[in-house]
Amino acid sequence: MKILFIGDVVGRPGRDLVRRAVPLIVDQFGIDLTIANVENAAAGAGITRESGDALLSYGVDVMTTGNHVWDKREALAYIGAEPRLLRPLNMSAEAPGRGSFLARASNGMVVGVINAMGRAFMPPVDNPFPAVAAEVERLRQECRFLLVDVHAEATAEKVAMGWYLAGKVTAVVGTHTHVPTADARILDGGTAYVTDVGMTGPHDSIIGVQKAAALSRFLTGLPARLEPASEGLRLQAVIITANDQSGRAEAIERLDWTLDDIACARREAGSDRDDE
Repeated sequence: MKILFIGDVVGRPGRDLVRRAVPLIVDQFGIDLTIANVENAAAGAGITRESGDALLSYGVDVMTTGNHVWDKREALAYIGAEPRLLRPLNMSAEAPGRGSFLARASNGMVVGVINAMGRAFMPPVDNPFPAVAAEVERLRQECRFLLVDVHAEATAEKVAMGWYLAGKVTAVVGTHTHVPTADARILDGGTAYVTDVGMTGPHDSIIGVQKAAALSRFLTGLPARLEPASEGLRLQAVIITANDQSGRAEAIERLDWTLDDIACARREAGSDRDDE
């Protein structure tokens, strides 16, 4: 089993990277299931039906989110109609949508995907640890592969979740900061772990938004409209390889693809697919 997890997709530039790169990555690495964090996919904040449906058409199988999931009001209706779009499991039970999904991979196997959100420096939510543990126990009855997206600010909270679930799930991947960490590894019991996958979108920016507006906020303390940047495009992701029989992770590999990498992959594949 090979699972591709794509770091936070930011705006149209991020969506375009997914469109260009995912079919190539799937073919080159033999990917069975593709998951992406999409909470910033619509104009840099939130998700809409249009942007979500586009990502699904580009090859994303499951979409996770985080604290920005409701930034676009139409997400409230969309999440109820699209089971492949998740919101953090430990949000209020009154919130629409759900925090997990059983996905059928291209090899026919079932993968449980769980979305959770941290509490340190984040909006108020329930404790993610018991919430995730209960969901892991429930889904384990139906699948041997389980991946948890921990959308959190504090690195310690994400590392703690990794060790808490070590040996119980296939992978724990961190999202939210848009800055990739260099700690991808296999924890005890065969759980792949990384504190933050990174960002898919414009890296000539301040975590995805135009530099001038973000700098203005830091320099003046005044509000400034934040718009997605458009330069330095880069797709950041991890590929998790798991044993088909046990569901335990055997490897976790980072991907960091620029437009040049995508063009090179297209040439090697002999692809004539439109890349504009």
